[in-house]
Amino acid sequence: MIIETANDTLSLADTYIDIHCHQTGSHQAIEMISIATQDFDVTATHNGFYSLGLHPWHLDKEDAETALWKISAASQDPHLLAIGECGLDKAIATPLTTQIPAFMSQIKLANQLGKPLIIHCVRAFNELIQIKKSTLNTKIPWIIHGFNGKPALADQLTRHGFYLSFGAALLDPRCHAGKALSRTPADRLFLETDTANVSIDAIYAAAAKMLGLDIATLRQQILSNFKRVFLHD
Repeated sequence: MIIETANDTLSLADTYIDIHCHQTGSHQAIEMISIATQDFDVTATHNGFYSLGLHPWHLDKEDAETALWKISAASQDPHLLAIGECGLDKAIATPLTTQIPAFMSQIKLANQLGKPLIIHCVRAFNELIQIKKSTLNTKIPWIIHGFNGKPALADQLTRHGFYLSFGAALLDPRCHAGKALSRTPADRLFLETDTANVSIDAIYAAAAKMLGLDIATLRQQILSNFKRVFLHD
């Protein structure tokens, strides 16, 4: 498959898939830039793939109604592949009573648009799972980005249908991410750079070593996941 992104024409078979980043990096990668709704200009042209959402950190900067309007206005852009990042965070001052309605609104919109969710979750996985269980009619994929939790949590999340995306934590031997990665079903796996100053190919190399795979096999698996989840192939 050939695809155009960020002014380049690339073969998916020959590239790395980076499903969550905040700036463009390698020319070898298909990247999905995460854009906060308050930074998004609906009149601007976005050549690369991107996701768009109201992050829980930004609820004091923009109301949910305005954010949802921006996402809806961009929804016909074929480069908009996902909603997010959005989600829940218990490590910030904004209470969950404020965060949950904004998150629920984005779940509803993502379901209407048929686009997956890129989820930010900190210390609120029980609440997140309960929300997912309460929205059983939601058929869209839910993807936890930057996952670095324990293997037991990875098991719990994948049992409830979540996808897990791993990033620079795989390069830190003190993190649980490597063990969690080994417990993640191959068809529920993604990789990302997020804000880390590290290349996506370095993350693939670390993941492949932990999984006992060659990089080409890992790239093919994540390509398959990407096409199924984001391109509906």
